[in-house]
Amino acid sequence: MVLVMADVVEADSLNQVPLLLPIKDAEKVEDEEEADAVGDTLKWLELFLSILGFKQSSGWSLVLWWSVFSLVGVVVPVLILLLTECSGDCERYQINKFELDIMASQACLAAVSLLCLSHNLRKYGIRKFLFVDRCNGHMVRFRDDYIHKILSVRLLTIWVLLCFFLKTGREILRLLNVHHESWWVSLSILFGLVGSWTYTCIVYLSACVVFHLVCNLQITHFDDYVRLLEREGDVLVLIEDHTRLRYYLSKISHRFRIFLVLEFVVVSASQIVTLFQTTASSGKITIINGGDFAISSLVQVVGVILCLNGAAKISHRAQGLAAVASRWHSLATCRGSADGLSQIRSTNSAGNVEATITFNSFQSEYSESDLESLEFCGIPSNTQFPSHMSSYHRRQSFVLYLQNNPGGITIYGWTVDRGLITTIFCIELTLVTFVLGKTVVFTA
Repeated sequence: MVLVMADVVEADSLNQVPLLLPIKDAEKVEDEEEADAVGDTLKWLELFLSILGFKQSSGWSLVLWWSVFSLVGVVVPVLILLLTECSGDCERYQINKFELDIMASQACLAAVSLLCLSHNLRKYGIRKFLFVDRCNGHMVRFRDDYIHKILSVRLLTIWVLLCFFLKTGREILRLLNVHHESWWVSLSILFGLVGSWTYTCIVYLSACVVFHLVCNLQITHFDDYVRLLEREGDVLVLIEDHTRLRYYLSKISHRFRIFLVLEFVVVSASQIVTLFQTTASSGKITIINGGDFAISSLVQVVGVILCLNGAAKISHRAQGLAAVASRWHSLATCRGSADGLSQIRSTNSAGNVEATITFNSFQSEYSESDLESLEFCGIPSNTQFPSHMSSYHRRQSFVLYLQNNPGGITIYGWTVDRGLITTIFCIELTLVTFVLGKTVVFTA
């Protein structure tokens, strides 16, 4: 009988143990599906960048894509501008010197973008490059934000289509006024110039959008860190997470600093050359022969704004953590003080025996003046006071740490924040006024 009962109990236990396995398996399957969703989005982004030539994983692909860039972005527009001839007053509708300068600036920006971004993708891969990892469950926690922000790259098509229509409209106006040998030649020139310009424009704006995406993904982590302050009281954990975030920002700054510097230099030089040529030109400049200046300047400024906006936003979030931590420290201190006072009052209103023992202990160790101050202020018990002060000092040191280590996107030590943006604006305004002072003359 005993053996039968033992067999029944053992069978029941064996039947009950597997009931937990489907739950764990379901959670595992759910995590895998969430990870696959982010992985599919990253594959889409990697495919998009591969089509533009940013993925140069081998020597053959490197030679292939740089050959395509040289042919489409440089050789085709140069040959069209230098070898085509038109009848009539061509200077009125197209100034080749203007067109060559515009082509050179666009090609330089596209080359810088292709070089910097392809190098980082080849070295780190798309996942490490965007800091989209599975460490500490981040993949599951940030899945929706990752997917939404990565797919926001598709908004690039709006700017590209807008600039494409402007460029195409300008070229059509030029073809209607400039007559070549045949309409087939005119259409070939149209497709060649528009295709080359669109390719370099997409390459340049794609690099700017990717940098903005990298910064935007880190904003998700900083927002989560603010929520961590609300639920986590261990200062060591907070410092470790903040150190990890600062490490990510330093890696982003290191990977993109050359790209940002070269972008600012090329755009500034292009705008100065544009001002020199348009203000110093003796001929009449119209929307037809000078419209490319406006369209190219629009593309260049949009790219710079995307980079500065992404860098300034993440720098602002990083610098704002000190204010959030100060508020957290103040609230924790006030709550701790309120709890201490309530506990002291309850202790003072306890039994007479306990109060007499406490008074005798104070009287044997302190002078009369000390006793008066103790009765006025009210001190917690000896077991809680050092712990309270230790927690206070830990929080205070954490706030000082954040104030002295703000973090942010840096370019060779310069933090890209609102102050640096103001400095860049003042420098650009100074250059503009200098050029206008050299070219524009007012006569009485």
